[in-house]
Amino acid sequence: MRKRVWLPLAAVAIALVAGALFAVLAWRTLHAPLRISADGTWLEVASGTPLRRVSADLAARDVLEHPWVLDIYARVSGDATRIRAGEYRLEPGTTPLTLVAQLVAGQVFLHQLTVVEGWRFGELLAAVRADPAIRAGALDGAGIMAALGEPDVHPEGQFFPDTYYFPNGTTDVELLRTAHDALRTHLAKAWAARSADIEVRSPYEALILASIIEKETALPAERRLISGVFNQRLRRNMRLQTDPTVIYGLGDAFDGNLRRRDLERDTPYNTYTRGGLPPTPIALPGNASLEAAVAPDSTDAVFFVATGRGDGSHYFSTTLEEHERAVREYLRQLGQARP
Repeated sequence: MRKRVWLPLAAVAIALVAGALFAVLAWRTLHAPLRISADGTWLEVASGTPLRRVSADLAARDVLEHPWVLDIYARVSGDATRIRAGEYRLEPGTTPLTLVAQLVAGQVFLHQLTVVEGWRFGELLAAVRADPAIRAGALDGAGIMAALGEPDVHPEGQFFPDTYYFPNGTTDVELLRTAHDALRTHLAKAWAARSADIEVRSPYEALILASIIEKETALPAERRLISGVFNQRLRRNMRLQTDPTVIYGLGDAFDGNLRRRDLERDTPYNTYTRGGLPPTPIALPGNASLEAAVAPDSTDAVFFVATGRGDGSHYFSTTLEEHERAVREYLRQLGQARP
């Protein structure tokens, strides 16, 4: 009789001890850092992949010990069916618990692409399609603008220079949509804060002027002053006579050396032969240039030329005589700088 009582009690005791041992093992396993090298490791989870396959893959790579513990935990918690597909970067210190949380939250690795102020649309498109994390299509500029819902808009200047973060497999149109939306937001904000006496009459004209300012100077202190010069010229019905627009109009024919005959070759972008603004932007302007285009400095200057000092600065003049002296000084500085 006594044996019949003690046998079930012993079985219960053994079960309790085993359960306690399993609980200790599970706790330690779930909280122990994965075997990840100092430079991290990559994990690719395809759509529809169950967690048990992910844990088996990590175990085969000697990253995860006791994958069955993770599988049991995930089934009990309900997380086994909630993980999201994508490309993950596992950093040192990641535990099985934080791994599951990362997979459930879909905290995929974000690649980045920096769009540089002053790039042309062609340079932007080439950089986007050269990025291995972006799925490139075959649409040209017109096709891309149509996909973005603006089929009649020229693509030049329509994308905001910034650093963009995106998951692996993002399409070129998806990334360009983000950059286009950012440009529209910044342009609208700049236009809403415009000065009352500017010569540009629409946000698009402001975008065109901003793109010229972007190509004329890299010095923040000069942007609004250059904008002031162009506003003065527009106000006086003077031609803008800005080299970057001529260069843009030459396209692939420009060999890096702007000659007098180039200034005399008429294109829709030659602001030496045609009055007013060119028909489209000539580059991707940054926010500082957008703001300068709609809030120029007040100035009587109608000319500017590089100083030749090597710092990107310009000399601003109110008269042709003063401007011609500045040009001669620039040429002198340029001659001294040549070996």
